[in-house]
Amino acid sequence: MSYLPGLIAALAALWFALSGETSPLFLFLAAVSILAALWLSARLRVIGREASPYHRVIQFLGYFLWLAIEIVKANIAVIIRVLGPRHALNPDVVRIRTGVHSDLGRALFANSITLTPGTVTLDTEGDMLVVHTLVRENTSADGFRAMDRGSARAADAPAAPPPETKA
Repeated sequence: MSYLPGLIAALAALWFALSGETSPLFLFLAAVSILAALWLSARLRVIGREASPYHRVIQFLGYFLWLAIEIVKANIAVIIRVLGPRHALNPDVVRIRTGVHSDLGRALFANSITLTPGTVTLDTEGDMLVVHTLVRENTSADGFRAMDRGSARAADAPAAPPPETKA
C-alpha cells in the first residue's frame, strides 16, 4: 500500500494541471473524484504496484533521458537514410524476444521501440515483439539489448537476458 500516496498525489496533480482551479468547490470535487476513482479501481482490482509505479520515478526518469538521446540518434540515422540513395532503405519485419516479465515493462519496451524512428512494434506475442524496421542491417540482437535492459530496470523487472532476433 506504499504506492497509494503516490497515486493520490499523481491524480491530484493531474486534476490541478487540467483544471487550474483552486476554489473550495473545485478542490472538494477533486477530492471526491480522486476517492471515487480509487474506490472503483480497488473494486475492479486494478490497483497495484505495476498500475502505479510512482515508487520507480528515478529509474523511469533515467530511462527516459537515455531514450531521448536514442531517439535523437535514430532521427539523424533515418534522415541520412531517407535523403541518401534509394537502396539505403531495406525494410524488414523481425521478432524480438524480451527479457522483461511484467506487463508494464513489455509495454514500455514496445512503446520505446515505436517511439524510436525507423522502428514500429506491430504486435506482442508473450515475450516476443514483432517489429517493423526500415533498415534490415540494424536489427541485430545488440541493437535492442540496451533498450530491453533499460525498460526492465525502469519497470522493476528482473535482469533481462539478451534478446534474440529472428526473421
